Amino acid sequence: MTGAAAETKVIDGVAKELYIGGAWQPASGGGTFPVLDPATGAELCSVADASPADGIAALDAAVAAQRFWAKHPPRERGEILRRSYEIITERVDDLALLMTLEMGKPLAESRGEVAYAAEFFRWFAEEAVRIDGGYAVSPNGTGRVLVTRQPVGPSILITPWNFPMAMGTRKIGPAIAAGCTSVIKPAAQTPLSMLALAGILAEAGLPDGVVNVVTTSSSGAVMEPMIRDGRARKLSFTGSTAVGRTLLQQSADQVLRTSMELGGNAPFIVFDDADLDAAVEGAMLAKLRNIGEACTAANRFYVQQGVVDEFARRMTERMESLGIGRGTEEGVTIGPLIDQAAVDKVDALVSDAVNRGATVLTGGSGLDGPGHFYRPTVLTGIPDDARMTDEEIFGPVAPISSFATEEEVLAKANDTQYGLVSYVYTTDFDRALRVCEQLEVGMVGLNQGLVSNPAAPFGGIKHSGVGREGGTVGIDEFLETKYLAVGLRE
Repeated sequence: MTGAAAETKVIDGVAKELYIGGAWQPASGGGTFPVLDPATGAELCSVADASPADGIAALDAAVAAQRFWAKHPPRERGEILRRSYEIITERVDDLALLMTLEMGKPLAESRGEVAYAAEFFRWFAEEAVRIDGGYAVSPNGTGRVLVTRQPVGPSILITPWNFPMAMGTRKIGPAIAAGCTSVIKPAAQTPLSMLALAGILAEAGLPDGVVNVVTTSSSGAVMEPMIRDGRARKLSFTGSTAVGRTLLQQSADQVLRTSMELGGNAPFIVFDDADLDAAVEGAMLAKLRNIGEACTAANRFYVQQGVVDEFARRMTERMESLGIGRGTEEGVTIGPLIDQAAVDKVDALVSDAVNRGATVLTGGSGLDGPGHFYRPTVLTGIPDDARMTDEEIFGPVAPISSFATEEEVLAKANDTQYGLVSYVYTTDFDRALRVCEQLEVGMVGLNQGLVSNPAAPFGGIKHSGVGREGGTVGIDEFLETKYLAVGLRE
């Protein structure tokens, strides 16, 4: 089955209601909101539009299930995650098509994200049985120090639209493994992938109330009462720094444990001695993953003077060869941006840079509708005061600037409030270590354009966030450490 019939089949196969306490149910007021195809602007379907009362009902369900779930055997928690991983892997094509329809990325990228999302469940299935503690003799010899790890408790999880399944599994996986129940709210633009994931978890045997899904077009109105309620003990958010600041303020009253994966402004640094073929390949990957709509996207290209012209030439050539269109079409590598506001923002940043003296080598404008498309763009001669040096572009635009010395590029790379990821290309081992150690970020891609890995800790510093997701430390965000002072009688 292909084309419109396949699209209808995958959309019809997803529940469109709220998932609370193991049951699908409409919003309490009966409201719905539309899910749109960003490539055409057409309505794909409508889903339940939760009210604040629905959010509290979902929290009620998570709180009710917490005690039972915390006592659930770790091996069984892991096996549920493992079964979920296997179901996702079996249905990769349908899940990828669903993702492309609601988010826009090409099918090949959607398949990659589905596989990536599944890996978080496989990883945390293995971590569930490795939650450790400690035992020691007190220094004075009169007692014992016993350390245990226990679930944080009911958790609120908020995910973005750009990676609608992977950002869910990256949070849900460790929560389930640690013994925490949760309420998860996907972005209004892309709720279908999360609703499909809820169905898969139920099919894999996840008990009622452990994961609850609330879809809403009024995120602030629904989430703030839950955050301020006092019964949730953890908030995990992926999204913009501006929204993250608001959520941190709301969390302060109840002193919620928080983890925040926020904005980025990634520098991509190419030294004269770099393997230029590898650098261009890495640049295309780091810039255009998810059509440039990624917090890890290369946002500023700094290329040393000896190779900047050749690098720009090759990047222009590669960008001009990309196929633009609906992500379901053959040969498409650049899909639409998520909405018209995204196109307008990218266009405003490009226009600002050009007005300040930047040169457009290719692209530099949107495409006429339907859909929300922007041409792959290469700019050179970016002035230091251009807005795009400080703001996330979130689109297929590569701004290239030159530099002379290592000290100069480090100063420019670190001159930002963000600190999520940097990319460095050099064949000089000493320089590689020097530069990587001095970059003010949580992650560095050294001679590669991709850093995301379920087995590695993902996160940033400064205004790019708090905490880490993935790797051996990812489960720590959902665990509390308890110390028992044990006295021994002589």
